[in-house]
Amino acid sequence: MGTLLPSSIEEHEKSEKQNISIRIQQKDVDAGALFVLKSKGSWVHCGYHLTTSIVAAPLLSLPYAFTFLGWTAGIFFLVIAAMLRFRDMARDILGPKWGRYFVGPIQFALCYGVVVACILLGGQCMKAIYVLSNPNGSMKLYEFVIIFGCFMLILAQIPSFHSLRHINLVSLVLCLLYSACAAAGSIYIGNSSKGPEKNYTLKGDTENRVFGIFNALSIIATTYGNGIIPEIQATLAPPVKGKMFKGLSVCYTIVIVTFFTVTISGYWAFGNESQGLILSNFVDNGKPLLPKWFVYMSNVFTIAQLSAVGAVYLQPTNEVLEQIFGDPKSPEFSTRNVIPRVISRSLAITIATVIAAMLPFFGDINSLIGAFGFMPLDFVLPVIFYNLTFKPSKRSPIFWLNVSIAVVFSTLGAIAAIAAVRQIVLDAKNYKLFANV
Repeated sequence: MGTLLPSSIEEHEKSEKQNISIRIQQKDVDAGALFVLKSKGSWVHCGYHLTTSIVAAPLLSLPYAFTFLGWTAGIFFLVIAAMLRFRDMARDILGPKWGRYFVGPIQFALCYGVVVACILLGGQCMKAIYVLSNPNGSMKLYEFVIIFGCFMLILAQIPSFHSLRHINLVSLVLCLLYSACAAAGSIYIGNSSKGPEKNYTLKGDTENRVFGIFNALSIIATTYGNGIIPEIQATLAPPVKGKMFKGLSVCYTIVIVTFFTVTISGYWAFGNESQGLILSNFVDNGKPLLPKWFVYMSNVFTIAQLSAVGAVYLQPTNEVLEQIFGDPKSPEFSTRNVIPRVISRSLAITIATVIAAMLPFFGDINSLIGAFGFMPLDFVLPVIFYNLTFKPSKRSPIFWLNVSIAVVFSTLGAIAAIAAVRQIVLDAKNYKLFANV
């Protein structure tokens, strides 16, 4: 055996240290973050992801939320909700236990709930097209939910968040298209004699009106809610500074254009007759109030974008599944990682599809998700994080303003959750499992 020169010895020791460091990193690395959250995206890609996660089909339920609030309160809460956003800083501010056991489960549950809602809404839009083209057809809603779920089963296999960037660009265009269709259709019907008589009074007795307000707040919170911003930020290529703000600027430009036009035009046209999905108002007793091709087109745009939204909100689930079943030491597309990935993701979509088919109450599911998930993440945690991070004086107005906001919205969230469950119980009297609504 030959002897090593001093320089060779140093290089050998350096190489050994690097190998040890790599092995340590491989041991500590999270397979979910490694395979699902690839830090390769630009701020433009970030804008696509953010737009798909926020500007989604639930915005079509905003006119329905106004039926519980009326014009003044509706516009007020719509504007307030746009100003308050959640940032997942729990791990850095509250510590890993709070991030893992409090914020993490809420985020995971609400994101998976959105996947369920997307599959349900996709099935409803497909059924709307079917009923228009074949009024006497025998296919049921749960069959369309299953069909849409099968399509989502394919999209779920897209390996990483970054891989969705081109799909989310198409999604951005689609949300603009169906929002324009919703607004144009509402204005057309509102100006014609085909639409209902405009009535903006709040329905029901005092009890129903009070619960309706909290139900509406949940819907608005869900529509604006975005529980996966941390994962989107993780997809950005370094340096990250400034890119998130640019992406949010793209997103909020589209938010303002779509949310307010659809809400105001829809509620103006249909008043307190606005349904849980405003596109449903385009058909009255099986007869379209607009040309059939226009109704078809609106629903097709919605269906296509829903698949992208579902794929985006599935990413936190994918990350958790990869963390559990993936092996960071093996290549991403090795047999060791591909087989568990396909099985686990397919199972996640299958469960979501079964839930959507069993409980076809889109408006109610929307408000329940908002009450339990988006309301605390959007309105309560940000002000708590501010006080804990910047530590304003307890004598300062900002400290007590934040405390007041946290207390008020915690109370609102609890009442909204009760209102959402109450509404589901009321609707359950008219529906059954796998109902054909």
